[in-house]
Amino acid sequence: MIFYFSGTGNTAWAAETTALALNDKLVFIPDYLDNNFLIKPAPHEAVGFCFPVHGWRPPVVVRQFIQRLVVETPPEYVYAICTAGDTIGETFAYLRQDLQQVNLHLDAAFTLIMPESYVGLPFMDVDKIEKERSKKQQAIYELNQYIGVIEKRQNNTASLHKGRWPLVNSHLIGSFFAKYLITDKPFHVNHTRCVKCGICKDVCPTHDINGGLGYEPAWKHNNSCTVCFSCYHHCPHHAIEYGRQTQKKGQYFYKKHKL
Repeated sequence: MIFYFSGTGNTAWAAETTALALNDKLVFIPDYLDNNFLIKPAPHEAVGFCFPVHGWRPPVVVRQFIQRLVVETPPEYVYAICTAGDTIGETFAYLRQDLQQVNLHLDAAFTLIMPESYVGLPFMDVDKIEKERSKKQQAIYELNQYIGVIEKRQNNTASLHKGRWPLVNSHLIGSFFAKYLITDKPFHVNHTRCVKCGICKDVCPTHDINGGLGYEPAWKHNNSCTVCFSCYHHCPHHAIEYGRQTQKKGQYFYKKHKL
């Protein structure tokens, strides 16, 4: 069983590829946030978690889901794959701590460096097309290696791409992200560009947008937004902005450009 969360598609690709290779079942985390989730693995079954890094930590929605897990029998093997545009800091330290609270032990952790999708700060933008393709090609190779490790039930904590200041990024800057930047309040629509196609509502993984075909989007402001920027990146007319941070910036989602 593989629990996953994805906004712009990087992690969805990783989770789907892994599930296909391992003949495993996929569970989309946002669909199971309202109730506890019972883990009752079959003998020798592995449990995986796949998610993007948000503010050098696991996304809030992933951490909330883990808190709702009810582990009847600990699985034989637990692994996690995180995707990031650059570095992950102490993301897996946070994940390990969360898992321990529900009697799960993380046996293997893997990082995939994928095309950048976070555009919420002045110095952050999507990658150039050449870098995007290079990252995707490298990720394909690395994920195949990771799947081999998972199949053999091996431990792994190598090549995690923590960066130069993992503690500062995850604890200090990560706290700032969680407190001030994980919010849908800066999102707004450019009325002259919006064609009311409803795509933004359809691609929101946490259903945080009111609207749909024939209506302009309206964010719910109910703390469900993860700031994955899926709405921003998928808008075909670049009509969605995040404050002033996204003006003149690019758009990206995994299936936008083929290799």
